[in-house]
Amino acid sequence: MPELPDLAVFAVNLEKLFKNKILEKIQVTVSRKLNVSAEELTTALEGKKLDSVTREGKTIQLHFGTEVLGLHLMLHGELKLTQADEEVKHQILAFHFKGGKGFALADFQKAATPTLNPSPSDVPDALSEVLTAAYLEGMLAKTRTPVKTVLMNQKLLRGIGNTYADEILWAAGISPFSVSRAIPKEKVIQLHQQMKKVLREEIVQIGRMLPDELGGEIKEFLKVHGAAIRESPTGGKILVEEIGGRKSYYTNEQKLYE
Repeated sequence: MPELPDLAVFAVNLEKLFKNKILEKIQVTVSRKLNVSAEELTTALEGKKLDSVTREGKTIQLHFGTEVLGLHLMLHGELKLTQADEEVKHQILAFHFKGGKGFALADFQKAATPTLNPSPSDVPDALSEVLTAAYLEGMLAKTRTPVKTVLMNQKLLRGIGNTYADEILWAAGISPFSVSRAIPKEKVIQLHQQMKKVLREEIVQIGRMLPDELGGEIKEFLKVHGAAIRESPTGGKILVEEIGGRKSYYTNEQKLYE
């Protein structure tokens, strides 16, 4: 599943490819996840110029004048470049721009979700200025839930998933099993710093590897999260356990706070 760094790169690449182009046709192949009818969607967007592409949490947002279309890829959704009226396998939506090129949203599970004019969220994005160390400290202080579970909770903090929760916690030296409210203030400050640092560095590195792509997950830069990784960069043996049904990769270098 693409996480914040991947989606940030895909948004930049979409904008590079299609900014200021006119959307001649939007093809709705699967409409069950739409929050409006297919006719309402086409009326709202066809003939409009794509002004910009942004990322909000785990959603890519396409801005057409006053209209915004949010695309959430969910677990298996993909964005694929297309030519002319090409249709891709498991297509949900296809965007055909003036000049012949376009892209499609596809998902074999049909779970990827397009939303016309999504409501603004009051949940901070992991890279937003709103997410200060003080905010994070207050959020963690309210619960005994394992810190990794809190970082992945999109109702509390948007953008971080299983992979980067592990990477951030390793960088901060905090066990994913730590009780959130037991983490001391100085470590919360370090966690906040590493969250921003890890995510921003990954965006830069993935962007270099995928300068024009709309898909693919780059694993080369991960330090601990991955079945093929045996040791952390500092020599800690990688341990694997489940938290909430998801595999967590960590080392004994990370301190457990209880």
